[in-house]
Amino acid sequence: QVQLVESGGGLVQAGGSLRLSCAASGRTFSSYAVGWFRQAPGKEREFLGAINWSGGITYYTNSVKGRFTVSRDKAKNTVALQMNALKPEDTAVYYCAAGEYIPTMSKAEGYKYWGQGTQVTVSS
Repeated sequence: QVQLVESGGGLVQAGGSLRLSCAASGRTFSSYAVGWFRQAPGKEREFLGAINWSGGITYYTNSVKGRFTVSRDKAKNTVALQMNALKPEDTAVYYCAAGEYIPTMSKAEGYKYWGQGTQVTVSS
């Protein structure tokens, strides 16, 4: 069993940056893939990026590649999402998720554990 908690969300102006963190308890990330997703009201859940914990290999959707970066901190057992050059259309609730041996890292249905989400609002 894994419990995930996101933090770092808030209000930021367009062009600014935020760094989100996903902390795990119960079990470590050692054998997991950890992904970041977001969902705006009335919209489908959208994959952003993911990382394989042991190998550090990352994967991103094209819409955020170059602006968003996923990284891991093994000492703190956390995964971060660094977001730069933020746009108003980035406004959403952001979630981290984890699972073992996920066949397709961009598919939400492959992740077993989810955090409660953190709100990110980007002003025009």
